[in-house]
Amino acid sequence: MLSRIAEALFWIGRYIERAECTSRILDVQLQVLTEDPTIDREATCRALLAAMGVTYDGDYDQQAVLRLLLHDRQSTASVVWAIESARESARRSREVVSTEMWEAINTTYNQIGSGRLTRMRPADAFRMVRERSSMIASLADGTLSHDTGWQFLVLGRSIERVDMTARLVLSTTYSSGSAASWQTTLRSCGAHHAFTRTYRAIESPRAAAEFLLLDRLFPRSVVFGLTQAAACLEVLDPRQRRIGFGGDAARIIGQAQASLDASSLSDLMSDLPRQMERLQRVCVDATDAVSKRYFEGAVAPEWLGGTQ
Repeated sequence: MLSRIAEALFWIGRYIERAECTSRILDVQLQVLTEDPTIDREATCRALLAAMGVTYDGDYDQQAVLRLLLHDRQSTASVVWAIESARESARRSREVVSTEMWEAINTTYNQIGSGRLTRMRPADAFRMVRERSSMIASLADGTLSHDTGWQFLVLGRSIERVDMTARLVLSTTYSSGSAASWQTTLRSCGAHHAFTRTYRAIESPRAAAEFLLLDRLFPRSVVFGLTQAAACLEVLDPRQRRIGFGGDAARIIGQAQASLDASSLSDLMSDLPRQMERLQRVCVDATDAVSKRYFEGAVAPEWLGGTQ
């Protein structure tokens, strides 16, 4: 497969997943700001922007959060920027992107490019982005051959999920770390329903952390994302089955996966901020390693971890 196409599919996976995750996070966080009169709004907005990697010098309020993370084309952490970048990547790989998937991406791009998000109620805008992102991901899985190109797309999606979950868990540890804040994090990851079915009436921070980090069945847990990324890399380099890790990316992902498997929950909880920062570094290093090996030396955009 041409490196240009492989790179485009990898970033489509990351950009679409980032748009969906960002809309989920905004939906939950702004709902908390609206419903809880006791919450420190400035501190919450500041923590949210910091978790998303946004540097900002103005007033920390709801309007700033919506602008920087939803509809500002100049903000590389915004939903609009992610969708526009996904569309550009799809255009560059048009020969392998299915007609249905291209139409879904292009329609979403046109809706967002017309300024529709700024005219919608925030809750409606978040719902639209989630639904369109889920549609694109479903069409990718259902209309693309599950060949090398699809493996790159799923690899990008999996790394993005690990990164986003690690960011949210890190922001929770830096806030109150209360059971309520962990429930907010579960909702931001789309995990609250699955968590409740699994743990019943248990709503402790320890149970929430265990579910988001170590659950092997929930698709947005850290372990699930690392396992899926490792499986994609094994398919992309079949020699791994005989000689072990054949590239830096597989080694980086494999070491992170083994570290989580070998660590007890108590060990993880005792040093959770450092563990989450390490996982974010894993995503940066794995992305750079994939880029250097498969994309002719191109590396990740700086905002997603890497240098441009």
